Amino acid sequence: MKRTSIQARDRCHSTIPTGLGKTMCVNHDYRRGGALGYLAAYDVHRATVFGRCESSTGIDPFTRLVDRVMSVELYASSARVFWIVANGSSHCGQAAIDRLTRRYPNAVMVHTPAHASWLDQVGIDFSIVQRKVLTPNDFPNLAAVERRLAVFEDRYHATAAPFNWRYTATDLRRHLAHLDEDETTLPAQLAA
Repeated sequence: MKRTSIQARDRCHSTIPTGLGKTMCVNHDYRRGGALGYLAAYDVHRATVFGRCESSTGIDPFTRLVDRVMSVELYASSARVFWIVANGSSHCGQAAIDRLTRRYPNAVMVHTPAHASWLDQVGIDFSIVQRKVLTPNDFPNLAAVERRLAVFEDRYHATAAPFNWRYTATDLRRHLAHLDEDETTLPAQLAA
């Protein structure tokens, strides 16, 4: 997954943080310090993020991300490593599946349905990064953006834990049956 065009904006006046009953004041005059792409893979079983900054996005940067992950012994020797990806241009279609399988026979690329990229769990990480790292976008240069992303990734690894999902298929069936029950009793209640 990728977050494209993270810009380094060197604000002409310092951002004033929020205070009790006050909103953040961000000056809209800035000098451009360039832009970079942030690519990341997320291991849901270990709550581990593999992030990297690139000057652009595309097949080669995505391949470098995959190489970084697949070079770690845990993934290199696994029978299967699932890569859940949205339909981004650097990893969409059968050509991307074939390219990944040729490079790593144990890697299985799975595309999320169109307009459902939220199913890709690294998207949750990107929303956290957006709120906690990139807002406000107030960086003197691209090196500062990269440093802040790296520091956040280190902190995340020190504090994050995998989710312990307890919701089962039985729970889902019970919930759906309850929804069906409500749907059949509602018209009767409205008619009364």
